[in-house]
Amino acid sequence: MRNYKRVAMTIILVISIGSGIFIALFGSILFQEENPLPLAVSILKLKLSDQEFVQFSKTEKRSSYLSINTGNQQYDSVKEFMKSNGWEFEEQMGSGLIFIKNGIEAIVETRQFSNDFIIWDVQKAVLHTDL
Repeated sequence: MRNYKRVAMTIILVISIGSGIFIALFGSILFQEENPLPLAVSILKLKLSDQEFVQFSKTEKRSSYLSINTGNQQYDSVKEFMKSNGWEFEEQMGSGLIFIKNGIEAIVETRQFSNDFIIWDVQKAVLHTDL
């Protein structure tokens, strides 16, 4: 019976220490946005896979994505995503990236999420248009 208590205490201790380390590393990052759980899951997916971006939020009006900040080419994931949906990159104005498709312009809003990540929002109308 004593061994079970030791094993249980060890497991609880390891989980507590692991949670503490995770919060220490990513805590300030996670609470920048409203709900930190989808972002925490997305960060883990990006860190543990070779994906360039992950969708972490979806509403009636827009989809939000998280990508790794790669420095000079930090918006390449956004540009490739939009290109795969038929949009051509036109220019950057501040934190907005402007794309064009058949004479129609669309803006993808971006924002820095810590030094390591970028959040970008794409309007639903942009992705579900048959231009």
